[in-house]
Amino acid sequence: MRPLDLTVATWRASSYSNQDGGQCVEVSDDFTAFVPVRDSKNPHGPALTFAADDWSSFVSAVKSGTLAV
Repeated sequence: MRPLDLTVATWRASSYSNQDGGQCVEVSDDFTAFVPVRDSKNPHGPALTFAADDWSSFVSAVKSGTLAV
């Protein structure tokens, strides 16, 4: 499996990025099967990649308040 070329990714900040002193993430919607996620304070650092379906499930759980923390 080839690594994703994240140098071509367009990143967007979390809608909560101005809260909590900038402690947030950025995601890229440029890939079909995967969603890369990175720390907005360290844009040149590592990124995590999630299967698109898994990321969608995570975001839905956060929005609905059903994510167990």
